[in-house]
Amino acid sequence: MADAYRRLFAAQLRSQLQYRLSFGVDLVLNAAITVIDVLMVLTVFRVTPSLAGFGLRDTLVITGTATLSFQIADVAVGNLEKVPFYLRTGLLDAVLLRPLSAFGQLVVLDFQARRAGRMVQASVVYSLALTLAGISWTPGRVLLAVVAPIGGAICYGAIFTTGAAAMFWLIDGSEVANMFTYGGRDFASYPMPIFGPVFGRAFGFVLGLAAVGYFPALALLGRPDPLGTPGWLHWCAPLVGVAWAGVAALAWRVGVRHYQSTGS
Repeated sequence: MADAYRRLFAAQLRSQLQYRLSFGVDLVLNAAITVIDVLMVLTVFRVTPSLAGFGLRDTLVITGTATLSFQIADVAVGNLEKVPFYLRTGLLDAVLLRPLSAFGQLVVLDFQARRAGRMVQASVVYSLALTLAGISWTPGRVLLAVVAPIGGAICYGAIFTTGAAAMFWLIDGSEVANMFTYGGRDFASYPMPIFGPVFGRAFGFVLGLAAVGYFPALALLGRPDPLGTPGWLHWCAPLVGVAWAGVAALAWRVGVRHYQSTGS
């Protein structure tokens, strides 16, 4: 079965590399998109020296962690945003008839290699942010710096998956899902105390997005949380992605079972 996925992935990659100039331009442009997130942060700090007590360097650690997490998830499962198209056209029927996982097929068949440019650019931003922050490195912080983007990516990937599963009921509710995926990316890129209590709790604690960039950054920087959350929670932040993955897996299974085809 693994060989079948490998062959599907290879065929998809070969098709995208047929026009190498076009692919190269797409790769570069996708990499440039990541810079916009950093430019937005720099623009904010042109008019204020700090955000809720966080300076530019500290905020860049939050932004870098959240951005890299999002781009990893976007490369891996961001193409699930095409699920509404499969539902409306009935193409999901063909996917379900194959002796392979529907989720695995959708991830492999619609894989967009050009998005990898965003992940590379985000990795550079993350590395620079950690270098400029003047972090007092310990073995634990080194491990957290590696694990935090992976945990954040799992969290974002689970939100992508849950949003795609919701399309089995909403059909054409992509904008609703985008509010939590792309909106969540923007939320996680800034210090959590700048948001109002209702909005902050909804996105930060209910969706767990505080664990993507904010909590790991506090642990790396050795800073207490102005909101009063315990320090041990900041180190455990990547585990939120594991919990989210379980929720997403359940939502996807229920959604697939709910599917009744278009009849076309």
